[in-house]
Amino acid sequence: MPRRPSFPAFAIALALCGAALAPTVASAEEETGAAPAPPTSPAAPTTPMTAPSSEVTVPAGAPLYLEGQDDRILVDGPWLFRADLEDAGVPQRFYSQSGVDGWSGTTAPMVWNVGGSTRESYEGSIGWYRKDFRLPASRTARTDRWIVRFEAVNFRATIWLNGRKLGEHIGGYTPFELELPNLNAKGVNRLVIRADNRRAIPEGIVSQPIPATGWWNYGGLQREVYLRKVDRLDLTDVQVSPSLPKVGGSATVTANATVTNYTRGNQLVTLRGRFGTQPLDFGEQVVAAGKSVTLTTRTIVRNPRLWSPARPSLYRVRLVAGAQGANERRATEVAGYTLETGIRSLVVSGSGQLALNGQTVRFRGVAIHEDTLARGSAMNNADRASLMRLVRDSGSTLVRAHYPLHPSFQQLADRQGMLLWSEIPSTYQLSEADLGRAEFRKLALQEVREDLLANRNHPSIAVWSVGNEMASSPGRNQASYLRTSADLIRTLHPTALVGLAFAGHPESGCQASYAPIDVLGMNDYFGWYTGVGGNIADRDELDPFLDQLRACYPKQAIAVTEYGAEANRDGPVEEKGTYEFQREFVAYHLAAFASKPWLSGSVYWALQEFRIRNAWGGGNPWPTPPIHQKGLVRLDFTRKPAYDVLRTSYRASRQYVPRGSARR
Repeated sequence: MPRRPSFPAFAIALALCGAALAPTVASAEEETGAAPAPPTSPAAPTTPMTAPSSEVTVPAGAPLYLEGQDDRILVDGPWLFRADLEDAGVPQRFYSQSGVDGWSGTTAPMVWNVGGSTRESYEGSIGWYRKDFRLPASRTARTDRWIVRFEAVNFRATIWLNGRKLGEHIGGYTPFELELPNLNAKGVNRLVIRADNRRAIPEGIVSQPIPATGWWNYGGLQREVYLRKVDRLDLTDVQVSPSLPKVGGSATVTANATVTNYTRGNQLVTLRGRFGTQPLDFGEQVVAAGKSVTLTTRTIVRNPRLWSPARPSLYRVRLVAGAQGANERRATEVAGYTLETGIRSLVVSGSGQLALNGQTVRFRGVAIHEDTLARGSAMNNADRASLMRLVRDSGSTLVRAHYPLHPSFQQLADRQGMLLWSEIPSTYQLSEADLGRAEFRKLALQEVREDLLANRNHPSIAVWSVGNEMASSPGRNQASYLRTSADLIRTLHPTALVGLAFAGHPESGCQASYAPIDVLGMNDYFGWYTGVGGNIADRDELDPFLDQLRACYPKQAIAVTEYGAEANRDGPVEEKGTYEFQREFVAYHLAAFASKPWLSGSVYWALQEFRIRNAWGGGNPWPTPPIHQKGLVRLDFTRKPAYDVLRTSYRASRQYVPRGSARR
């Protein structure tokens, strides 16, 4: 008879989240795809608020990461928040209110349901954010334009400025920008955001994408807001693409940038820059009023310093645009853009193995979620640095996430030599029927595009994954989506590797629709979940299934993208949910992976615990929802015994093997 758990993690979960023991339910990592029924009423915010402030501030925060345009300003200082449980904000015109009655004080980023544990809190609600501000007078001219950038709003965002609706965006993990055409250059401006993370489709809306179900549904401003001044010209869609045809040879660097003329007259545009110490000259071109052009240049880098986990060499890239109007005698520098990137070769070899700079890749990695005890998904840079230290301590050289990670974390990965598996969230367990619906496909392809445009300069991103745990036997709709999304990635980033994570089930057989995928990731829960009809209950079936995958896909790279077991108590090694079971589970699976020299890598799911839906069981007879407890490290950074098993194995593994070396 399983014993009720008695341990610190359980106490923490109860104290922080009000969780009670719940019966075991079907796992999100199994292929049920079932979501809880809609709640009877929305939940009030659980994040602590302060008294509202009517103070009007001048945003002055420095950007949290390097890549981007000059003149970016973090919108810091006090914000206002207002819950809208009855969806009354639009008819009551919350977007045009000047008073603070009904509003609470907060900061941004902030998600409103940190610490929530109820079904209602998970199912989502509506919240409003407001920022009253003035522009910095010393940095503002009459002809300037301003743009607002939202790093991430979960899930449906509607934006107003000074009572005027500017636009909308769907999707919680990719950035979007809007021009501010009615900005008051001298007076007070009021920026208002309506965030809607409801999972239930609102009445009257026939069809609409919903937030993914595999992790806690945080609502609101998950990431920062920036303002950016535009003086005549704006630089966007900057892509710097190094190509290394031969390891040991020269690299060709192709740089592209889109220049937009925001003036009412033609401008003679010059664009120049540097890649490291080498000059970049895009030439000059007349750009008509209100139009955009994309400029391209190339340079050769001889004897390049290559980026790798062992030596993450980076090059600083700086672009500067000049503008010269019809009545001006010379050009004036008006726009700049800065980034870091690296030169490396990452390909799938003819034998179906990943090769980084000519070395065979056998990475060992972990998966993460952006989650903290105090701030939920609205992490700060200190949180991200702590998480990266933990990743590095584990001996990992790759991190996987179900969504594009914060740009600051990706910058850390670039600088510290950590590969990333970047995935879009909207296709998580997306059904064949939904893949055939226009609005779901549109959102998925939008997320692919936004991820690539925002993050394609990062050398750390090894794989661009187009989905996770869709049907393991794809139908016509999934096959079409895989082709379309892979084509989109290669159009935006010709040297990118396209990935897909799928649930491992032996009866699925070989899938011809996986042909567009470069790196296939198998989610391995042999010996943890039972699967359909017990098809993955026996862990001894893992070894022959891995061989079956190799036989099916001899020319594609194959990795294990998930494996893991819940643990929250001491107990017998044969009892699921005990630390002893988890420790032995990790050791067994690592040994199985090590026996397959063709396997490109493995990822433990997940390094750290995170919040998930309140009915979560995860295969554990005594779960403690809403905490997902496959993590080897708790949310308070205390470690479970299995962490040391993984750490010892990872640190002893030779993860990058030079060509011609003996196999290990």
